[in-house]
Amino acid sequence: MKKIAVFGSGSWGTAISLVLVRAGHKVSLVGIFSDEIDLMIRKKENVPYLPGVFLPDEVTPTTDLAEVNAEAVFLSVPSHAVRESARLIRPYLRKGCIVINTAKGLEENTHLRLSQVLAEELPDHPIAILSGPSHAEEVGRDVPTAVVVAADNIAVAEAVQDLIMTPKFRVYTNLDKIGVEMGGSLKNIIALCTGVLEGMNPRDNTKAALITRGLAEITRLGVAMGAQPQTFSGLSGIGDLIVTCTSLHSRNLRAGRALGTGKPLDEVLREVGMVVEGVRTTKVAYELSQKYGISMPITEQAYKVLFEGSSPQEALVNLMMRGKKHETEDMEYLGY
Repeated sequence: MKKIAVFGSGSWGTAISLVLVRAGHKVSLVGIFSDEIDLMIRKKENVPYLPGVFLPDEVTPTTDLAEVNAEAVFLSVPSHAVRESARLIRPYLRKGCIVINTAKGLEENTHLRLSQVLAEELPDHPIAILSGPSHAEEVGRDVPTAVVVAADNIAVAEAVQDLIMTPKFRVYTNLDKIGVEMGGSLKNIIALCTGVLEGMNPRDNTKAALITRGLAEITRLGVAMGAQPQTFSGLSGIGDLIVTCTSLHSRNLRAGRALGTGKPLDEVLREVGMVVEGVRTTKVAYELSQKYGISMPITEQAYKVLFEGSSPQEALVNLMMRGKKHETEDMEYLGY
């Protein structure tokens, strides 16, 4: 048994805590909102974010930041809070402990991947990324799940693999941090767009085309930024894309459905009530596509709907009426 800390007491932080307990560890689940932590302690359950899942005694909810002084720390906060959270916990971290980020997104103003943000803020700590098709609602209930952990060093990735792997939570390793992070981030855009299509009521053909071509442009940008193309065929690529575009648990999908019915963005975000990562990521990915000169037509149309007032109907027409293409024209560029 090791003492592990999870910083971030939302749905995913709670689910990760439960996996760690199943792996045989004692966990401090650290949050910053005392009312939420107090409720969790009283109810033995994360009522707002992961209702119906019992918290065992091995999970200790707390607001004491000193509890992140542990053998490893999982950072489970929204992408826009990663830098601030790193600064907050930095004085309490044990020397050289591994910090594992579970958020999927890109920093809005700097366009940095989250591991790059953490490397800036926590230069003395090994950084790992946990990603893949893993909704908290199912992980918390011990539904069989497979994920991937990425790091620059195989020893770091394998240390995290050993730490958290259970009979129902299978962990693979990968040294392509760029690919793992970009797949996990950009799939939220495609899930948001899939929801928009569902709100407009097109059929399965349309969604299948969107998801398939979405993977093509995710791979295109990722490779331009230094990722390995084969990573996007793995759990953090096609795996996470499938689950986020099809699951009832997907916030991006739910938000997209509401947008597809004509609701304004601010109203949609209030209704969802939790962070919809695809909105911020659309803006960053669109700006990155301009920087790298990469064609990302789905992302471009999503940007126009979210931030320039275009209608979903206009976006669909623009995508369908693009110039003629050869389906595999990217293959040589992507390394196949």
